[in-house]
Amino acid sequence: MSTLTTSAPGSDELLTRKTTACIALSNGQVFRGQGFGAVGEAVGELCFNTAMTGYQEVMTDPSYSGQIVAFTFPHIGNTGTTPEDEESASPVALGMVTRMDPTAPSNWRAAADLDAWMKGANRIGVAGIDTRRITRLVRELGMPHAVICHAPDGNIDADALIAKARGWNGIEGADLAAEVTCETPYAWDEAQWQWPEGYTKSGTAKHKVVAIDFGAKRNILRCLVDVGCEVTVVPADTDAETILAMEPDGVFLTNGPGDPAATGAYAVPTIRKLIEAQKPIFGVCLGHQLLALALGGTTSKMKFGHHGANHPVKDLDTGKVEITSMNHGFTVDADSLSDDVVQSHVSLFDGTNCGLRVNGKPIFSVQYHPEASPGPKDSFYLFERFAASMTA
Repeated sequence: MSTLTTSAPGSDELLTRKTTACIALSNGQVFRGQGFGAVGEAVGELCFNTAMTGYQEVMTDPSYSGQIVAFTFPHIGNTGTTPEDEESASPVALGMVTRMDPTAPSNWRAAADLDAWMKGANRIGVAGIDTRRITRLVRELGMPHAVICHAPDGNIDADALIAKARGWNGIEGADLAAEVTCETPYAWDEAQWQWPEGYTKSGTAKHKVVAIDFGAKRNILRCLVDVGCEVTVVPADTDAETILAMEPDGVFLTNGPGDPAATGAYAVPTIRKLIEAQKPIFGVCLGHQLLALALGGTTSKMKFGHHGANHPVKDLDTGKVEITSMNHGFTVDADSLSDDVVQSHVSLFDGTNCGLRVNGKPIFSVQYHPEASPGPKDSFYLFERFAASMTA
């Protein structure tokens, strides 16, 4: 039988309202609350995110494929939603868990409130949940398999949902990049958002870059454009011969979801050929992990991962500390890197690897998201470094 957990404490209204949604975990726990957004259910991996802003960016980040996101910040929805803030064509995260009901939007850029946006995107939300307890649970036990469910009539079969969570195969061993990559190559020429124009188009490009799409965020591509790159995005399984035939000055390995070892089955041979061709290479997130595998390293699943916009990372070359945005459930094993590969960045939270570079070659990568700008511009130098490597 399931173990039932009430809605988040601290509000008589939350405690007495009708239950219309829940999070059911594979360990038998059920967190009950009130639903918003789409009606239905979805099974995935439950993680928590500590960011105070950027919930729409999180929900549309392809790196969150297969995941349900519990936000530790209680007031989600206060800036509304706008198409300008979407990092992909549609939301990818399966659903969201919040402490309070979505806040009414109060922002001049808002085009719709969060509830309406979630409905239109067919994504489920559960409010009134004790997200502090969820966070402690994930930290203690790891990221559990879970089912998020919204049933307006309150007819919820908790035991069936628990069974569904227990029957899910999980993210480990899954090539989720294949599910979120583009189907055909395309050109990208949009630069970053600027006041008051909004998004602008690129000027004269200095460098031809091929970005291998393992689940690319749009703002990464915009940052490449900002440093003078003409960007062509290609599917994740594009072979090295096709990429080299495009005569790029450099290759970018994008972020993405899933197990790097699974995606690496076809991506690693391609990356190794690009290394042999002596092309400048820059990788981010999953791209960082795949580059490490191509260089002979290994990766492993983390207990609860890194998800948030307040992660301090130390650049071991300069001694500077950057405030970074992160979303990953796998990590590069620093001890597995060869003598030719230098660990360049490290997390100040837990000491895990956050960057690497190859001695004597214009090849480097970071685990975090330099385009997300939580610092806000602490990490933009990495795009400039990539451009400089192509100039050299």
